[in-house]
Amino acid sequence: MPLHPLLGVLTLASLLLAAAPVAADGRAGDFDFYVLSLSWTPEACASGQASREECDAPHGFLVHGFWPEYETGYPDYCPANQPARVPQAILDGVDDVMPSTGLAGYEWRKHGICSGLSPAGYFALLGKAARKIATPQLLTPGNIPSQPTPAKIEAAFVSANPGLAAAGMAVRCANNTLTEVRICLTKELAFRPCPEINADTCHARLISVTPIP
Repeated sequence: MPLHPLLGVLTLASLLLAAAPVAADGRAGDFDFYVLSLSWTPEACASGQASREECDAPHGFLVHGFWPEYETGYPDYCPANQPARVPQAILDGVDDVMPSTGLAGYEWRKHGICSGLSPAGYFALLGKAARKIATPQLLTPGNIPSQPTPAKIEAAFVSANPGLAAAGMAVRCANNTLTEVRICLTKELAFRPCPEINADTCHARLISVTPIP
């Protein structure tokens, strides 16, 4: 018997919702891997999405987030016996990779607390993860192409970071402009595949890369 048209629409909508990454209930420390989100700062500053701290000096990639993740979905705002406020001394330890103290505090409250780590432990791991990633020469001053393909940026990251595979990252864009690169890491900071994250790679044919000032 054929499905009622309305039932077919509802079924399709349910499938689409199930396929999208969504927040899920979680316990601190109970997750599968980390996603390191690296924001392309020149574009974030040009579009007004970055703080004064981030835009005061020329930067390429800076950490936007370091997120505990499930294979499907992610936890946030986990209940935990941890302080909501991060001491300035801890934030000073990562100001070379995440200079915005406002963003760092927000990311801790929403995502970091789900790691099960203390603020000191979480931001130490965040700093270690960020410093592990080499920026490809393709995205350094004087070498930035005007309109590369997302695949070219992806391949440049893979080449510059032994062990990283295309299946373990995503190049993100908005309005056909590079905004972010996401890289998946185990709890021990080894590269790993992540199908749900990888599926969200930019599908534009060519993208612009806002130059570093």
